[in-house]
Amino acid sequence: MALDQTAEIQMETAKTKETIPFWLAVSITVMFILPLGLYFGQYSLPLWVAFIVWAEYFALGANLGTIKTIIPAYTGGVFWGVLMILLYTWIAPHMTGASVYPMYIALFVGVSVMVYVMKYFKVFQTGSLPYFNGLSMLLAVYFTGAHPAFTTNAYVLVLLAGAYALAGGYLGWFIGWFNVTITFPRPIAPKPAASTRV
Repeated sequence: MALDQTAEIQMETAKTKETIPFWLAVSITVMFILPLGLYFGQYSLPLWVAFIVWAEYFALGANLGTIKTIIPAYTGGVFWGVLMILLYTWIAPHMTGASVYPMYIALFVGVSVMVYVMKYFKVFQTGSLPYFNGLSMLLAVYFTGAHPAFTTNAYVLVLLAGAYALAGGYLGWFIGWFNVTITFPRPIAPKPAASTRV
């Protein structure tokens, strides 16, 4: 015999709806930052660095909490990259006729230390993506010359590359946050599930 039972009301998981669609928010974000990479001559920021960290923002959760992982991990990666290129810059003049070997030495030593210290810092483990992207972005900025070059001092140029790699990375985190924020997400009231009868 079938008995009528009180139906349990099941609520859907709370959701949000974008006021501005995501695709449009992405385009607005690009237009918002584009001048920083176009109109300042040699002082223009390398926006491709920002775009990579922007993607990291989404890969690591797309919320404000990612700042606790992305910024310190990315900064650590850039820091090690700067030290590696400074080591390369120091070794290179002493190894005439073997221009590629100083880079092998600098990267071997630097990457070894960089990976070894990860076990002592949880943020470098959970943030391994921005950690290693910090290194790769520093190398890219340095070797493409995507930084000011108002001096010929090799050591200062390395530091300028580091500053611009950091600026691009920090901008990337900001535009990730900005991109989500300008969708103006609003909560949708949960709907009760359909009643069931047994």
